[in-house]
Amino acid sequence: MCLYGKNLYGEKMNDYILEVCVDSVESALAATEGGATRLELCSALIVGGVTPSACLFEAVRGATRLPVRVLIRPRFGDFCYSVHEFEIIRNEVALYRKLGADGVVIGCLQPDGALDTPRLRILKETAGALPITLHRAFDMCRNPFETLEQAERLGIDTVLTSGQKQNCTQGSALLADLNKRFGSDITIMAGGGVSADGIRKLYETTGITAFHLSGKTTVKSAMTYRNPAVRMGLESISEYGILLTDMRRIRAAADVLRGL
Repeated sequence: MCLYGKNLYGEKMNDYILEVCVDSVESALAATEGGATRLELCSALIVGGVTPSACLFEAVRGATRLPVRVLIRPRFGDFCYSVHEFEIIRNEVALYRKLGADGVVIGCLQPDGALDTPRLRILKETAGALPITLHRAFDMCRNPFETLEQAERLGIDTVLTSGQKQNCTQGSALLADLNKRFGSDITIMAGGGVSADGIRKLYETTGITAFHLSGKTTVKSAMTYRNPAVRMGLESISEYGILLTDMRRIRAAADVLRGL
């Protein structure tokens, strides 16, 4: 692994990025021990992630020295936001800049599937010099090439994408094209179904060296009493299975990346 010191935000300048998406201190510690180079912090990863609390951010910041980019997403669902939702997003970008996040992870779309560049320009100004990842709103956009050009002009440094497919293996053709056309100017980070087994193949077919995964596994709840008559959320999700990052999965991915 080649190291070139650290950038302005304390991120190690590796020849690869292994970003792990976490929603708890326990997962952040597992990702750190496994060899992650950066964290994306969210809450409610089971529904794709929403904005974490400030207390969670501070707890994770205190538990690990890894750079932390914070997901700013006010709700589950699409990325076409109301006036009130956008104001929340803007205020949370400002909050996490003040709290010392190493970057923010954002994205807004217009109803027709175009990137909402006016709103993202406001968010970029609010973020100041903080690095910005355009999250997988990109995978829901109408025209990926136009969107990447717009993201680059806005000063976004990273785009997280599965290649507009359900997982990045299925989207590898688009990932390769995006990386070939834009990879020298903006980091194309593959996410969605990333695993140690798939990283080498994705690298060989796309040239991408930045990967995003959660490496999660389900851990049984410590509850011994369980009321079968009550559900607290979605019918398909059990309250008694907790999703946590598996350190071994992260270590396996990091070992593959170090060997490339």
